[in-house]
Amino acid sequence: MRIRLAAARDLAAINDIYNHYVLTSTCTYEEQPVSLAAREEWFAGHDERHPVTVAELDGRVVGWASLSLHRVRSAYRYSVENSVYIDREHHRRGLGAALLTDLIERARDLGYHTLVAGCDSAQTASIGLHERHGFERVAHFRQVGFKFGRWLDVIFLQRMLE
Repeated sequence: MRIRLAAARDLAAINDIYNHYVLTSTCTYEEQPVSLAAREEWFAGHDERHPVTVAELDGRVVGWASLSLHRVRSAYRYSVENSVYIDREHHRRGLGAALLTDLIERARDLGYHTLVAGCDSAQTASIGLHERHGFERVAHFRQVGFKFGRWLDVIFLQRMLE
């Protein structure tokens, strides 16, 4: 497995991985599949300070991760939010851990002070992944999302980098 910076050629694979979860899971609160044009716009909004990475296995993208703005106001400039998504056929193989470890190092190297993650409260695997990588639960927002006909809670986790 190899982790590298994502390129435009990866966007279809990134979108396929993500859109599976849009339609089947509460790990994203997106309710409609993301178009390739919207994914291209999202990618254009990422830069060297907000990288998108992919995990490749035998030349195929099997997971992706990103660092994104936590908030847009300038005082938040040393905080970023992470995302990690793994192809549904490649769970429990250490890909999520490898991508998150890589993001933590990238965030530290970029001079960020803290990483934030938001996870649906039922996504125990994602919460556990973050906790195993030094994230601590800092907030539990009740019934802030509504998907698949039910109210959803979000757990926010945070890891200090300094």
